[in-house]
Amino acid sequence: MKNVLILLLFALFAAAQQQSQRIVAMPASDQSNLPTQKIGVDDLVGISVYDAPELTRTVRVSTDGSIRMPMLKQRVKAVGLMPSELEAAIVTALKSEDILVDPVVTVNLVESRSRPINVVGAVKQPLTFQASGFISLLDAISRAGGLSETAGTEILVSKSQPGEDGKTVLLTRRIQIKQLIDAADPELNIKLEGGEEIRVPEAGRFYVVGNVKKPGVFPIKDTADSSVLKALALSEGLTNYHEKIAYIYRKEGGTKGHNEIPVELTKLMKREVPDVPLQPDDVLYIPDNPKRRLTMTTLDRIASFGAGTVSGVLIYSTIR
Repeated sequence: MKNVLILLLFALFAAAQQQSQRIVAMPASDQSNLPTQKIGVDDLVGISVYDAPELTRTVRVSTDGSIRMPMLKQRVKAVGLMPSELEAAIVTALKSEDILVDPVVTVNLVESRSRPINVVGAVKQPLTFQASGFISLLDAISRAGGLSETAGTEILVSKSQPGEDGKTVLLTRRIQIKQLIDAADPELNIKLEGGEEIRVPEAGRFYVVGNVKKPGVFPIKDTADSSVLKALALSEGLTNYHEKIAYIYRKEGGTKGHNEIPVELTKLMKREVPDVPLQPDDVLYIPDNPKRRLTMTTLDRIASFGAGTVSGVLIYSTIR
């Protein structure tokens, strides 16, 4: 009798050891330390089914939003579900197809690829990263190294959304940089959830050529503060040889041609006439000869040089 009891105790001990080993072998509850969030297309999920190693694996969510598991005839929908909800869906599927009687399932988000945020344009380091946890607009700009010197006055935040008719609609929100950064308006520092494109357009620019000390390309940070007098100040003033009339060459209505707008330079310098505002892509030309004008070829060359360099010498050389 004693021997039987000893054998029974040994058998129970061995069974307990096997049970302990199985529990230790199960994947950790959160291998990737990713925050709990809804599952999306192309995400990698870790599925652990207790006491069923043939069903325990990592699975990539397919483009149709589902996952496939061994022995299951039907695919299991995963997109839009929290990990706990996918656990329940897998349990239901395993039961309905009579694969397991009372399965215990654990699901973890191992890798997230479904929430890309693109930051492009006038930033120091354009990049794409995955939204994880709380990401604000300023966080995204910071990850891109901040705004570059050529940044304009606004940030465009675009994201595709389902429309009322079922079609996808691209919605874009314009956010003024001064209000976001200088005024620190918290309502503009919007939360990003993934799928957004953050675009920072470059500032507009105008060109100053001819008889000034420093011809060049100058950014327009504020259209209300861009004028002929400011352009002359940025180009370090006039040389000794210049005409009384300057000219602004401006594209109108998207046409290929340019309008020539005369500016009474001498009167402007004496404050006898009001200052003349400049618009993006304007060319301010100060001639040294009353008969000299800029041709279309020259204007095209100025714009070409301006797009690739800020060298005043190169721009100045285009009119010689």
